[in-house]
Amino acid sequence: MIEKYKSIGIYDSGLGGLSVFKELFSKLKNENYIYFGDTKNLPYGDKKEDELLKIATNIFNIFERMNVKAVVMACNTTSAVVYDKIKDKYDFKIYPIIQNFAKYIASQNYERLGVFATSSTINSHAYLKYIKLYKNNISIFEHACPNWVKIVEENSFDDEINQNIIKKDLEELLKFRPQKIILGCTHYPFLLDNLSKYVQRDMFIDPARCFAKEIINDLAKHDLINEQEKGKITCYVSSNPKSFSKNSKIFFDFDLNPMLLNEKEYFVNI
Repeated sequence: MIEKYKSIGIYDSGLGGLSVFKELFSKLKNENYIYFGDTKNLPYGDKKEDELLKIATNIFNIFERMNVKAVVMACNTTSAVVYDKIKDKYDFKIYPIIQNFAKYIASQNYERLGVFATSSTINSHAYLKYIKLYKNNISIFEHACPNWVKIVEENSFDDEINQNIIKKDLEELLKFRPQKIILGCTHYPFLLDNLSKYVQRDMFIDPARCFAKEIINDLAKHDLINEQEKGKITCYVSSNPKSFSKNSKIFFDFDLNPMLLNEKEYFVNI
């Protein structure tokens, strides 16, 4: 098959990667997409490096067998923790969200940035590390939000306890007076309505938009844009397809019709 007509693989631990997929799909409807939500291993944010590496390797092996032209790491945690260990093992293009976004944000006129992310991402200091590669004279304040992924996955935004969790996390980071706050987990943009109850919405930066532009520009540069009239979307999950289907409709206007990827297909070559 000609390379440009192959699919683009996108993955995350669950619904969060849909924020990236939605941006890509809005601009490139002619591509074939394979989305994998690893709901069985949700959440990634509290897992150790060796476990995350095993999970990511399994997913990359799946996409390799599916003969994709690119894999989008629509997951900040694996982008932060395992990208450097996996990037040279495959022939297709790999797009990690943090590394792609860092160059863009460093080019902006900011001196103080906050970062909300999972515990694993915060512990890796990936945003701090990669932004400072391009702009050293910048202050970055990191804050882990271990409960936020669960709030999004369970669609429990309006629960009073969860509202208080979100508010408390925000108050902690605002103590450092950041000019902007990066939503450093692809689940977190789905909390923007809740966060904007307390501060202006434009305080927050969703990396998905910039990330999608970087991907599109690179695909075009390497003549990998699909020229067909209409693409195809295939969606897999590692557990609970009905729950994923129901909750994904919050973010997409149509049913992604997720199929269950069984364990024998998922755990191979490890």
